Amino acid sequence: MSSLNLDDFTDLIERPDGGVRRDAEARRERQIVPPGSLGRLDDLGEWLAAAQSAVPVRPIERPRVVLFAGDHKIAELGVSARAAGSATGLVREVLGGGRPVSVLARRLGVPVRVVDMALDCDPESLPEDVVRHRVRRGSGRIDIEDALSAQEAEAAFRAGMAVADEEADSGTDLVVLGDVSVGGTTAAGVLVAALCGTDASVVTGRGGLAIDDLAWMRKCAAIRDALRRARPVLGDQLQLLATVGGADLTAMTGFLLQAAVRKLPVVLDGVVTSACALVAQRVAFRAPDWWLAAHDSGEPGQAKALDRMALEPLLSHGVTVGEATGGLLALPLVQAAAALAAELPEKPTESEASAESEASAESEKQAAEGPEGLAKSE
Repeated sequence: MSSLNLDDFTDLIERPDGGVRRDAEARRERQIVPPGSLGRLDDLGEWLAAAQSAVPVRPIERPRVVLFAGDHKIAELGVSARAAGSATGLVREVLGGGRPVSVLARRLGVPVRVVDMALDCDPESLPEDVVRHRVRRGSGRIDIEDALSAQEAEAAFRAGMAVADEEADSGTDLVVLGDVSVGGTTAAGVLVAALCGTDASVVTGRGGLAIDDLAWMRKCAAIRDALRRARPVLGDQLQLLATVGGADLTAMTGFLLQAAVRKLPVVLDGVVTSACALVAQRVAFRAPDWWLAAHDSGEPGQAKALDRMALEPLLSHGVTVGEATGGLLALPLVQAAAALAAELPEKPTESEASAESEASAESEKQAAEGPEGLAKSE
């Protein structure tokens, strides 16, 4: 029997400090720029203050990109524009600095961590720090079989928790979460459709590398068939992930919940991270208070998941590439909100304004009197 009890997260996860948020709001009202004039940057600054339990808010100085990687055998059905089992090549490109996330991370000075959970390759072909959490080689074909065994699901979930602890312990102050997968958006679509009680066609998108109409129909059918297997296990979130999720999605769910326990803010990237967040919300209803939605990727499943969690994307640029690219685009916005909340000066109080006015009047009087006036006073 598993020793992992997901119900514990409900008690372990607290909301960001509401009292600190009110203090941050009061401070914002005292700043020289009128409240509301900075739009969502005001809300972001106050959210960060509550998450950090600090007023003024501290700058985001040690962000980190964390990418969970895996192959999904459902890609064998032709539901992706990429060949089944080819996520390893994407991971090598990320590590080599040739993917969009690599370029942006380099420009922003943000380290990138890749965690292999189920890549379809020999573990010896990748660095040890990438593969040390792997639970299997490729997740199962979810339309006809479970993605993971119960033991593999628990191992993947615990791996995600361990990565969250490692990041929190190392001083990371914000995580941009993403995935590197082939077939991952299909698994994500199943999770979203199952948890939102909707049909496959409502959540089926075109994926990071856009698929044609025939591939979309195959993807829709695959999600439909996997949904039939998902619905009977909706009451058990770990079993749901084992049935139709996959090692990388299961690890991301564990990561999101443990990050909330550790009060580590997370920026969600696209549909895959949003689907995992939706599962995590079913486990612990307060967990979404620790997350930001970076952008609207245009994937219908992502829109459905974010709407269910009441998370509004910060950006809408139509970025579909995944791999936390959209999340990194939102990072400077979050950092700007922190800087403005902390560094904008406050308006002087009435007594300070009165003192300044008197000093200014005295200065003007002395200037008007000139040297003769000064001499007479002496």
